[in-house]
Amino acid sequence: MTQTFTSPIPVLPRKQDGRRVLLKLSGEAFGGGAVGVDPDVVSRVAGEVAEGVAQGVECAIVVGGGNFFRGAELSQRGMDRRRADYMGMLGTVMNCLALQDFLEQRGVSTRVQTAIEMGQVAEPYIPLRAVRHLEKGRVVIFGAGAGMPYFSTDTVAVQRALEIGCEEVLMGKNGVDGVYDADPRTHPDAVKLDHVTYNDALQRGLKVVDSTAFSLCMDNAQQMMVFGLDAPGNITRAMRGDRIGTVVTHD
Repeated sequence: MTQTFTSPIPVLPRKQDGRRVLLKLSGEAFGGGAVGVDPDVVSRVAGEVAEGVAQGVECAIVVGGGNFFRGAELSQRGMDRRRADYMGMLGTVMNCLALQDFLEQRGVSTRVQTAIEMGQVAEPYIPLRAVRHLEKGRVVIFGAGAGMPYFSTDTVAVQRALEIGCEEVLMGKNGVDGVYDADPRTHPDAVKLDHVTYNDALQRGLKVVDSTAFSLCMDNAQQMMVFGLDAPGNITRAMRGDRIGTVVTHD
């Protein structure tokens, strides 16, 4: 009988001689609370990323698409979930191109890579090419999610971070500045946690990050920090390693 073996996806060792991070940005933040892209918000985000890069941080970015489409929400209104998720992926690419433009206006060399091939506007997602861009001081923005339905951009951010050897996943959230023991929007007495383990977060059902993303981090000992995007300068502080939100670790 012939035996077959499945090789795991190779994961690069984490960078040791500097800081390489994966920054996950909320798509809702890009819209400034409305549908579409708010140029003032994206310009501010680009400026903070540019400042972090100028301080020597290698930065890859995943942007959500909630300011355009959310596949799960569209499916609840009767649309086929798979088609709705693909629409959401295209929304993330629009955000990527907007961020690329504002970064390059600030002199930051930027590449967009997408999980769905669209050669006129972006490179295909190739992990080793992304690493090379980072080593050259470029920012790499990953778009189109995983290229498959049913995967959140939170989960994609963790997967990309693992594959390109990032030291930390920085989850920038809109309207919340960390992980709380309950939803602060419905529980005014909710307490912000400075540190929590993935196992504890999953057992307590803390919903600030997708549970699949938490599980993937836990299984691979990938550190995460959840922080708020509302306060000016937070992105730069998170990039350089300041503890401004909630640190989530394996133990």
